[in-house]
Amino acid sequence: MLVTSIPTPSIWSRLADVARLVATPLEPSHYLELVNPLWSSREIHARVEAVRDEAEGVRTLVLRPGRGWRPHRAGQHVSVSLSLHGRRATRVFSIASSPDRTDGCVEITIKAAQGGRVTPTLVRDVLPGTHLILGEPKGDFVLPEIVPDKLLFITAGSGITPVMSMVRAMALRGPLPDLVHIHYAPSAEEVIFRDELAELASLHARYALNVVETRDDRARPGVATTLSAGSLEQLCPDWREREAWACGPRAMLDTIETIAPRTRMERYQAKLSASVPTGAGGKVRFAKSGVESRADGRTALLVVAENAGVAAPHGCRMGICHSCDVTLVSGCVRDLRTGNDITECGARVQVCVSAAAGDVELDL
Repeated sequence: MLVTSIPTPSIWSRLADVARLVATPLEPSHYLELVNPLWSSREIHARVEAVRDEAEGVRTLVLRPGRGWRPHRAGQHVSVSLSLHGRRATRVFSIASSPDRTDGCVEITIKAAQGGRVTPTLVRDVLPGTHLILGEPKGDFVLPEIVPDKLLFITAGSGITPVMSMVRAMALRGPLPDLVHIHYAPSAEEVIFRDELAELASLHARYALNVVETRDDRARPGVATTLSAGSLEQLCPDWREREAWACGPRAMLDTIETIAPRTRMERYQAKLSASVPTGAGGKVRFAKSGVESRADGRTALLVVAENAGVAAPHGCRMGICHSCDVTLVSGCVRDLRTGNDITECGARVQVCVSAAAGDVELDL
């Protein structure tokens, strides 16, 4: 006869049961958060340890993540949440620091968006001691485990941040490989990480830094202030032999996609499908709010909701973080990136990159 025994609970599990009973209706983790938010087991909290100005309207936040944080890979991004006017606001930022730094901190470098609400607050108002909430590091805009012998980085503006993480990571491990870095900025004063980049270029013989000032064509005579096949040939004649990574504005990345389609790219704006019809749309009903609005077939449902006064959770606004996912009650929506229709009731829809394709009802 097979006899099974009931395992005896350990003293620790008994203590945990008692703690939960005493803490009810809250969990013990709620009380730990009151003592130190970094001990939270429900969310990843981070304390701002320091702030550093990088350029006009650009600031680096040095964050100490708490319990639950796992090291990122150089080039990945993270969602950052804060309380803004009584509501949680979330945005996604590239991590600018190397995963190999020894103090346990990570850095995000933020440019205040003109007319924005979240980034200006993070840049101007957040001080050391502030606590933020982080998501897990995500993204596949990373270097391979074995770094290629010849690299090409093309960046512009704040698009330098994930690439800076890569450069810092490689520099901490030893001499930089054969690396050409082309960076576009309006002026020398607006180059993010300007002093550190110059120092890296002076310390590493194989790191060739080319800064192109887009507002001054006299800064580099004979070199175009925008990326083209000709300017790429001038700045990096052997670019076809190099493994390439690029991050920056949509127009620059669209050009690179045409010139060098094998380039790995990180976009801060969703690339929309050209096949989405401009005239299709319909009536949008927001079920929980009881609000109805008309929408065309190209305007993101997140924008439709905001224009109608419906509070819609969101983060990156480009289909990365899934903070805006909403259940489709009925009707049809179209993914603006692929042109594909979603008609299955109960499906989760990313409203920041989806539009109405006929009448639609959302659980919002």
